[in-house]
Amino acid sequence: MKSPSQTTAIDFDSAKLQRLGFGQLPPLLQRPVSLAQLRQQMSLQLQTSLEPQRILGLFFREVQRLVPLDALSYVHSGSDLRLEFGARGHHSASYSLSHDGEHMGELVFRRNQRFSEQELGNLESLLSSLLYPMRNALLYRVATQTALRDPLTGAGNRIAMEQTLQREIEMSRRHLQPLSLLMLDIDHFKQVNDIHGHTAGDEVLKAVAASIKDQLRNVDMVFRYGGEEFLILLSNTSREAAAMVGERLRYAAQAQDYYADGQLIELTVSLGCSTLLPGESADSLLRRADSALYVAKREGRNRLTMAG
Repeated sequence: MKSPSQTTAIDFDSAKLQRLGFGQLPPLLQRPVSLAQLRQQMSLQLQTSLEPQRILGLFFREVQRLVPLDALSYVHSGSDLRLEFGARGHHSASYSLSHDGEHMGELVFRRNQRFSEQELGNLESLLSSLLYPMRNALLYRVATQTALRDPLTGAGNRIAMEQTLQREIEMSRRHLQPLSLLMLDIDHFKQVNDIHGHTAGDEVLKAVAASIKDQLRNVDMVFRYGGEEFLILLSNTSREAAAMVGERLRYAAQAQDYYADGQLIELTVSLGCSTLLPGESADSLLRRADSALYVAKREGRNRLTMAG
C-alpha cells in the first residue's frame, strides 16, 4: 500500500498462478511451512462446494489464519453476484481475477491496518487456491440461472417461480412480513401476433418484460407465467403498496411505444393482485391473483383488480 486510502490493484491471472505454483515460492513469499500447508488445505476445502457464498466464506475464514482481515467483498457483474463478509476497514487490497482472458470478478480485502508487502504476497499466493473453485462455481451458477430463466424475456420461468414463491411464503411467515403477487396480462396480445407476426409479438414480450423490471426494486422478482402473462412477486409488500406498484406498471406499459415494421402498436395491460393470508398456500395465493386478473379483463381490461 502506498497510502492509507490507496487500493492495490492486481490482475491475478493464470500466468501469475503458474509463476507462483504449488512448489517453491518466490523469495518475497518465503514463509514458514504454514503458508504452503494452508494453501494445500484450502485447495481441498474449496473444492467441496459449488456455492460461491460458501466458497468465499471458507476462503475468508481460512485466510485469516495467516493474514488478519476485517472484511472481504466480491463482485461479479456478469452473473449479478455481490458478496460481503465482515466489517469494512480503512485499508484495502483489490484483485481482479481472470482465467485465460475470462474475467472472474473483483475481490477486495479490507482491514484497519495497512497491509505489509509480505502480507500482500501471501494473499496473492493463497488466491491460487480460490481461482479454480470459483471458476467452477460461476459456471455452475450460469448453468443454473439459464435453466431457471425464460430464454426470450430473461424473466424467471415457471420452475423458478414455484421454487421462489414457496421460499418467500416461508420467509414471510417467519418474519411476519406481508407478501403480495401481481399477475399481469398483455391485453389483446393475440391480435399482435395475428396482424404483425410472431416475431413482432416476441419483441413486444421482451419490451413489456423490460418495462416491468425497470419499475421494480432489486428485491422484487419477475417470472413469465404463461404466453403473455407475467407474475411479479413483491416481498415485504402490503396490499395497498402492491396496488400502487400495479398501477405504476400499468401506466408504464401504456406509456411505452411499441413498433412492428415501423407501425406503432397501442398496448395496454391488465393486472390482478393478491396478498398472502394467514395459513394460505401458494396455490391459493396464485388462484386469487388469477381470479382478480380475470375480473380485470372481464370488466374492460387496462385496469388493476384486487383479490377479495
